[in-house]
Amino acid sequence: MRILVYSRTTGFRHDSIPAGVAALTALGREHGFEVVATEDPAVLTRAELAGFAAVTFLSTSGTISDDPAARDALEGYVRGGGGFAGIHAAATTEYDWPFFGTLVGARFDTHPEVQPARVLVEDRTHPATAHLPETWPRTDEWYDFRTNPRDAVHVLLRADETSYSGGRMGADHPLAWCHDTLGGRSFYTALGHTDASYAEPAMRAHLLGGLRYATGRTP
Repeated sequence: MRILVYSRTTGFRHDSIPAGVAALTALGREHGFEVVATEDPAVLTRAELAGFAAVTFLSTSGTISDDPAARDALEGYVRGGGGFAGIHAAATTEYDWPFFGTLVGARFDTHPEVQPARVLVEDRTHPATAHLPETWPRTDEWYDFRTNPRDAVHVLLRADETSYSGGRMGADHPLAWCHDTLGGRSFYTALGHTDASYAEPAMRAHLLGGLRYATGRTP
């Protein structure tokens, strides 16, 4: 099994991208799949994408490629059953492409400063969250989204806005979710701003479970 990790940025660039690539590569070694990490948009063709069980957008931002055919390739891949996983700033990517907005689930709006908070686990059977307690305390950058995706996705995690300062979505503040409305499976998590995130065993298990879902390796 091969998974593509794509981390091109044409907007804000996260310093944690190398840590994320390293963590996903290590997960591949530990669990028997190959990770191909690149920022080269030449990989976004129908022929190249056909060789991957899932495509992961790791804190991408802005435009994924200057070639419009790259959009067609990614859309064709997903509609043909290919898996997608978006991590953190993937929600800041391709704001003017409706398909991608549906694929990732919601668009980033704003965030307060990095700080500790409580994450509430809504689904404790999904492979991305089954290992977590009902309440998961951790430090991250807590994204607010332009819209609440709940009506279109299956929510896995939400933020407890009473546990930190600056949240703007209220009591129902999704942070991670999944869906299969476009043909292939899609998983998104807003977590993963900091380098330290990718060293956390619980966070790594969260990402691994999301990849297993996206690739269809778990129900």
